[in-house]
Amino acid sequence: MTLTSPLRHPDTRDAALMTRRAWWLLGLNLLIPGTAQLLAGSRRWGRFAVGSTFTLWAVALAAGILFVAARPVALTIATNVIVLWLAQAALVFYALLWLVTTLNAFTLLRLVRTAPAARGWLAALTAVTIVVATGGAAYAAYLTGVGRDALGAVFAGGGIVEPIDGRYTVLLLGGDAGPDRLGLRPDSITLASIDASSGAVSLIGIPRNLYNAPVPPESPLYEAWPNGFDCGDDCLISYLYPWAEERPELYPTAAATGSSPGIEAMRDAVEGVTGLTVQFTVLIDMAGFEDLIDALGGVVIDVEEPITLGINGGPVVGEIAAGEQRMDGETALWYARSRYNLTDFDRMEHQRDVQEAMLRQLDPATVLTRFESIAGASSDLVRTDVPQSMIGVFTDLAVRGRELPLRRLELVPPTIDNVQPDYALARTLVAEAVAPLPTPTPTPDS
Repeated sequence: MTLTSPLRHPDTRDAALMTRRAWWLLGLNLLIPGTAQLLAGSRRWGRFAVGSTFTLWAVALAAGILFVAARPVALTIATNVIVLWLAQAALVFYALLWLVTTLNAFTLLRLVRTAPAARGWLAALTAVTIVVATGGAAYAAYLTGVGRDALGAVFAGGGIVEPIDGRYTVLLLGGDAGPDRLGLRPDSITLASIDASSGAVSLIGIPRNLYNAPVPPESPLYEAWPNGFDCGDDCLISYLYPWAEERPELYPTAAATGSSPGIEAMRDAVEGVTGLTVQFTVLIDMAGFEDLIDALGGVVIDVEEPITLGINGGPVVGEIAAGEQRMDGETALWYARSRYNLTDFDRMEHQRDVQEAMLRQLDPATVLTRFESIAGASSDLVRTDVPQSMIGVFTDLAVRGRELPLRRLELVPPTIDNVQPDYALARTLVAEAVAPLPTPTPTPDS
């Protein structure tokens, strides 16, 4: 008698043997779909199923090795739309394969020949295999589709972009289109400068009520505003957004690149203020901002002093106590926007607190465990011209930079007067804020 004969040609009169055989077939099928068929059913079908399983394992192993050896490359490949389509198709195929092999394995058991006391448990293991293994693969395929759709909805097309002077720059705009406003205006203006080697981040805060914002000579705005955006109280930097939106002919190709005339005007103005080239822009709908915070599971912020929630002249709606607080989306939005006895510059500091907390807390484990809700929230509130091909690069830099100090520069009084700004001084301060972090000097061994 060969080793496999009790599995393929069992003595069906021996209930104990048939029970052990049943457990073996189901257990092996749970580990490697197709093994039950190789041992007790159609060998041709079994070889196909086992070969498919080993192929999937080989691809997963290669992906893991690539992630360890070249993380940016692995992340770039993993966020490619075509790769995600292929991955989803492979997962759907594997879910169906596991379902079919499990059901076929159950028929190979010859359940009526097993011990009566074991039949319920064997049926239960079959059901668990279908739910956990097949359902898990199907759910992974679903999440892959969710991620692919979210990436396509949020990010633009295009290839890899090289850093400028060793840094990437991303303009973050918090859009606010309240009922008392004509059109959208950026309520939060932040330029993020990211070291392309270390991932270290510098956040440069620009007040929304900054006057006389200069624009580069090559900007479409320059003909109308050669001396800067200088029409007084109607020419705060944030007002450039609706001004340009009403003149789309200034930026005729903006929409095709995932941008808009208002965003492009803000890009030009921020370049004039900071002296840095803005490579990418991200517009975040502040009205939907709380959904993203909730999707992350909240953010932890160390509040220096109690914050009264409300608007000057309006009712008090609550308070955020001093100390370390975990805030949900609604509370974090109030913290970033409350105007009760606060200046615009206080609010800017609070907005930067929220941004820093999100950067610190958006770790891979959080993304994996809350992927579906994060993807859904992001696609509803973010507009950006960051190419999808850059996601891997930025994700890798974010991981590397999480433990490094985050530098913050606010171009606000008393350092920079928002009404009569010294832009030469502002550019000097920006250059210092984005300069590479000093390399620690090694201590000689004693």
